[in-house]
Amino acid sequence: MIPNPGLKPVLIVLHQETSSPGRVGQQLVRMGFPLDIRRPPLGDRLPDTLERHAGAVVFGGPMSANDEHDYIRHETDWLAVPLKENKPLLGICLGAQLLVNHLGGHVTGRQDGQVEIGWYPLLPTEAGRQLMDWPKMIYQFHREGFSLPAGAVRLAAGETYENQAFRYGDNAWAIQFHAELTLAMMQRWVTRGAHRFTLPGSQQGREHLRGRLLYDPPVLAWLEQFLHLVFLGEGVDAQQAVPAPRRAAG
Repeated sequence: MIPNPGLKPVLIVLHQETSSPGRVGQQLVRMGFPLDIRRPPLGDRLPDTLERHAGAVVFGGPMSANDEHDYIRHETDWLAVPLKENKPLLGICLGAQLLVNHLGGHVTGRQDGQVEIGWYPLLPTEAGRQLMDWPKMIYQFHREGFSLPAGAVRLAAGETYENQAFRYGDNAWAIQFHAELTLAMMQRWVTRGAHRFTLPGSQQGREHLRGRLLYDPPVLAWLEQFLHLVFLGEGVDAQQAVPAPRRAAG
């Protein structure tokens, strides 16, 4: 779909040269939004205002939200812009953790070293179920989790890391997990992240790819509904949200 010239672009914040907005970017383009992609670790500036943007998505990365890099501190402070202007804001994994730090919460790993790398159960709360249907299994790739910031509403929980998704105010959303990966992205993560499969609780690469065949279609359907909710303030018809088989593998 060609971006709708009547819609403002969504600011896409990535953290590596080879990073991609994946299925989040694909779906936003289908919804008519242009994308404004910026990579702060590579020197890209973030705008002082989102007046010319429809909202922002802050993606993940291998770094920690607690790192002392200048761009980490700047991004954490910059989140005041969409919050103050009440623009749609979605934080994914690292992006969610940056938002937690901005809101006065805490980002830390478990004392027993357990991680979530692979496919794990996702447990929606009552507040989450009132918004939409959630997939039963979700893809994860993280060593740290986060506390629930004061004033935030938990939308989904997990067995290893309790806080998996929350909403803050009207327009800020955070998810710990990854629904944005295309199949090619997952294959790259499995290859480049294989050194982490020895961590406690991590699954081996073959289980990552096997899980995609078993669990991904509901994840993609959820992502479509979720992005409509975040950026348009509306749901999508359940039949419309069911992904076609060719897209489920993508």
